[in-house]
Amino acid sequence: MIDIQRKDLLQEGAFIGGQFVAASSQKQFPVYNPYSSAQIASVADCGATEAKSAIDLAYTAFQTWKSYTGTERGRILRKWYDLQRAHEKDLAKILTMEQGKPFREALGEIRYGASFVEWFAEEARRTYGDVIPGHQRDKRIIVLKQPVGVVAAITPWNFPSAMITRKVAPALAAGCTVVIKPSELTPLSALALGVLATEAGLPPGVLNILPTNNAPEIGNVMTSSKLVKKLSFTGSTAVGKLLLKQAADSVKKVSMELGGNAPFIVFNDADLEKAVAGAVASKYTNAGQTCVCSNRLFVQEGIYEAFIEKFTSAVREQTLGDGMTKGVVIGPMIEEKAVASVEALVSDALEKGARITCGGQRQGVPQSLLYEPTVLADASTDMAVFRKEIFGPVAPVFKFDTEEEVIAMANDTEYGLASYFYGKDHSRIWRVAEALEYGMVGINSPSVSTTVAPFGGVKESGMGREGSKYGIEEYLVIKQLMWAVQ
Repeated sequence: MIDIQRKDLLQEGAFIGGQFVAASSQKQFPVYNPYSSAQIASVADCGATEAKSAIDLAYTAFQTWKSYTGTERGRILRKWYDLQRAHEKDLAKILTMEQGKPFREALGEIRYGASFVEWFAEEARRTYGDVIPGHQRDKRIIVLKQPVGVVAAITPWNFPSAMITRKVAPALAAGCTVVIKPSELTPLSALALGVLATEAGLPPGVLNILPTNNAPEIGNVMTSSKLVKKLSFTGSTAVGKLLLKQAADSVKKVSMELGGNAPFIVFNDADLEKAVAGAVASKYTNAGQTCVCSNRLFVQEGIYEAFIEKFTSAVREQTLGDGMTKGVVIGPMIEEKAVASVEALVSDALEKGARITCGGQRQGVPQSLLYEPTVLADASTDMAVFRKEIFGPVAPVFKFDTEEEVIAMANDTEYGLASYFYGKDHSRIWRVAEALEYGMVGINSPSVSTTVAPFGGVKESGMGREGSKYGIEEYLVIKQLMWAVQ
């Protein structure tokens, strides 16, 4: 049992129609702590029956929820935000226990996730339309923005709270209702948000949460249902492509936040200390398990060896262990296959000439999910780490000579989510920022994620934007009124 103040935040049933219920099959699946491997919960294993029921209830609730004023919806969202902040430590503890990230990071995620609820509580009143000057003397043209309808949201395990609020808050603010399928690895954070949503006054059926160990079955119902008008997905590019194909049959509106292969470029004129600190923050947050983590570090040859020395020293100081232990900054990876994938990438790099300057193995017993923060110097483009999203605490460092060379290397990927670079030359800053084929560019900054800025990628990293004033547009449709004045 997780030691929290509000015991009711720990729920094991599906959240459908405002109630926590068992699966009709009575099936459950276990949830484990990735650090200790101990089972911490047994959660309802939903299937097609629950998915169809949740969608039906969401559709019924939509008929009323869409008629609420933006102010009314905003008040409920604001209350939901207040409750998340009031119980942030309990929510963070649940998150750490099921996901593994250090408690300090988990608390930061809860606050980050809640900030979307606060932001879109205010944006609910601002879904402005337009009055367009008529093309004929007797014509008046009005543009309205209306909620798209029932939204299906599929969220990942690496940010099990924030990725829900980043989707749900704008959807609810726009007047949509939502059915969520959280990751089977981290369903408890999602269900806890359902408890607080009810307490905030969200009407039954407006928000529904379906834990499941059979994602394809739920996904098929979501993509095939004619009642679902919008699909929002965060996850791998491979799964995103499959969902896009399935959603095409009913021509749903879609948002996709998919994989990344973020470059982190350090030019000779960069502030070396800040670049090293930025690289550590960008690479090792959440044990490297984020879609915007630096995946490939490119350092100009004039400062390459100095960077390797300082970066390695900084990485060695990162404390690895149980996320609930004070002072730990890197927790376990999420599951065995994630660690095995990282091990294979490191082995491939070593075989092709990379050298390890720190890390490079598991910590503790053989089955441990703790993988040491690792630096791979002398990385080259023929290594798998150049092409594949690492999603772990491994930083390959590549050497480059010219600006043109590094831009070509950075863009040599099918992905285009986040990118970063450090330097002082203002002319080059503009050139590089414009040349990088990515939806987000951090300039002398290791972070691109904030409530007030649009988050999203290009190429095979997805479509659509989350957060900021643009985020609510993903859940609205435009209606033109052509009015002939008699």
